[in-house]
Amino acid sequence: MLIPHDTRIALATVTDLVNTAPRTHAGDGAADRLADVEALYGFLRAHDVSGVGELGERDLRAVQAVRRRFTEVVAAPDPRTAAKLINRLVAAAGTTPQLTDHDGYDWHVHYFAPGASVADHLAADGGMALAFMVVAGERERLRRCGAPDCGHAFVDLSRNRSRRYCDSRTCGNRLHVAAYRARRKEAAG
Repeated sequence: MLIPHDTRIALATVTDLVNTAPRTHAGDGAADRLADVEALYGFLRAHDVSGVGELGERDLRAVQAVRRRFTEVVAAPDPRTAAKLINRLVAAAGTTPQLTDHDGYDWHVHYFAPGASVADHLAADGGMALAFMVVAGERERLRRCGAPDCGHAFVDLSRNRSRRYCDSRTCGNRLHVAAYRARRKEAAG
């Protein structure tokens, strides 16, 4: 599947934003990693979100609301439900597609209006990346980690859609080692 570079970046931003939410079933202390404006600035810097001006509590609450909407899309049981959620998200963001080649990046499409809030910026670009996945018939590539103590969202970009864990070096290895130890214990017992 050919996913344009800017769409991959937007999908990574979507899943990383979803993963900032507190999760009570995960072993990460369930902390909200987007709990204050400073954390929001850090998230935006880490994802090279351009055009970020002065942010305040209102921006933080708006981005947290976008995060909840993205989380609903990840959890959607089928493409039709996901499409309805995505349509509401991008409509509320006031999408205004335009070509740009800023900050050393080649030509790509921004879907947010000039001067849009950071929440609308994330909602428009992320929503359109999610829309691309639905249109391409690839929404099932957007999933949660198979490790029972994790639950992070990720996009499976493997050829055969076989990825089960957000990170095979941590979650995948941890489960494989646990299974190996359980088999050895059973064989020895």
